[in-house]
Amino acid sequence: MEDGTLFADGFDNAIIGICTESEVPRVVYDKDLMIDELMNDGLAWDEAYEYLEFNTWNAYVGKGTPIYIQRMTKSDIYDSLQE
Repeated sequence: MEDGTLFADGFDNAIIGICTESEVPRVVYDKDLMIDELMNDGLAWDEAYEYLEFNTWNAYVGKGTPIYIQRMTKSDIYDSLQE
């Protein structure tokens, strides 16, 4: 896009919104939906997770880099912060 907002190719079904609180609007993706998309293409869960972690979630490609989130309940968040 002209403003620098970037998309993760092939994961339109995993888009859950946009963050406009930064210099460049950033598309927000649900990690679980991204995994599901790759599993629909024939990968096992662990293969999909590893692929996305290495090739997508940890890649910085500029100010418009998408945001990838893990949906959690409030209880899950508290638990993860205790670890």
